[in-house]
Amino acid sequence: MKSAARLWIALVILVILSPLGLILPKYFKAGAAWGEWGADEMHRLVGYIPFGLDRLSALWNAPLADYVFKGWEEKGLWHLSFAYLASAILGIGITAAIMFFLGRILTKK
Repeated sequence: MKSAARLWIALVILVILSPLGLILPKYFKAGAAWGEWGADEMHRLVGYIPFGLDRLSALWNAPLADYVFKGWEEKGLWHLSFAYLASAILGIGITAAIMFFLGRILTKK
């Protein structure tokens, strides 16, 4: 099997598993997923907001904040899981398209 095919299979598996990032913290009552803390969550966890995070936190707003469509925040675990899957597919699709077009541009003779 070609390495590109293995890569796509691995990505599909990761997309299917992506709702685990939502389900497991909820199941174990762990709060936010590890490493996905905003400035307010960081302040709650460690007692202060690191200077760089505080300074740069307003610089970028995610297109799908918390990986969910606007208005779906309180719809329940199944809707949130679907939004996680859609976010993963959208992110992989955009990244793959950008890499494909960059590769075409950079390898053009």
